[in-house]
Amino acid sequence: MKRILVPVDFSKEAECAARVAASIAKRTGSDIFLLHMLELPVNTIDPAEFTSIRSEPQIIYFMKLAHEKFDKFKKLPFFKGIKVVESVQFHRAFSGIIDESKKNKIDLIVMGSQGVSGLQEMFIGSNTEKVVRNSDIPVLVIKKGKDIFDAKSIVFASDFKKEGKKVFPKIIEFAKLFDATIHFLYVNTIHNFNTTREIEKKMNKFIKGFDIKNYTKTIYNDISVEKGILSYSRKINADLIALNTHGRSGLSQLFNGSIGQELTNHALRPVITFKM
Repeated sequence: MKRILVPVDFSKEAECAARVAASIAKRTGSDIFLLHMLELPVNTIDPAEFTSIRSEPQIIYFMKLAHEKFDKFKKLPFFKGIKVVESVQFHRAFSGIIDESKKNKIDLIVMGSQGVSGLQEMFIGSNTEKVVRNSDIPVLVIKKGKDIFDAKSIVFASDFKKEGKKVFPKIIEFAKLFDATIHFLYVNTIHNFNTTREIEKKMNKFIKGFDIKNYTKTIYNDISVEKGILSYSRKINADLIALNTHGRSGLSQLFNGSIGQELTNHALRPVITFKM
């Protein structure tokens, strides 16, 4: 891992994401790319003249203001010793993030989230969900940043189907950065019930062939997949939750059961997603 992208809107959530990115960058020797998507009133931009908008006085003012904010943002103490590259772009937020990640050959995207009610609210219908759905690059979503980000305990929640094995090496690679234990988790629900024997067979077949030293396997019963993931992660005090996503269907397949009551005031753990 050598390049980490952090979308920045200068909010507390963006600062939290940047703090986590900086901690990972120091561990891996990565550069950090800070990206601000400049949103302007629709009537300010004529699509036919998009290439010349930078010359407009109003645009110049907004560009200057954004770079001034970046100057202050980059002076945050956790960036010390890290190469930081800033960029201000005119684009829709989620598509701009995807384009910049490809352009700069990014290895990891780190994004902040305001979500407080659970995994589904954290993703579905937001720019974050759109990035997760469209990004071929792993996306790490966090709510609270720590001075030192460590992921010694990673919950990998999955249905353990064959298609998930294609991207699992990326999860192993990420886990090795932190010498982490991977906790394989299958959440069994009344809406999609499987016998213990069937699930164990799936899990063993999935894991077979991978070189993993530290791991556990758990079948957890709950009223929904989301609640099961969060409850189990809280039970073992996991540092990170890892999920596979399904391209255009995003996370909808993961949450096809009953979501149940909102998990209000729940302090979400960081979640990293890998697109299949």
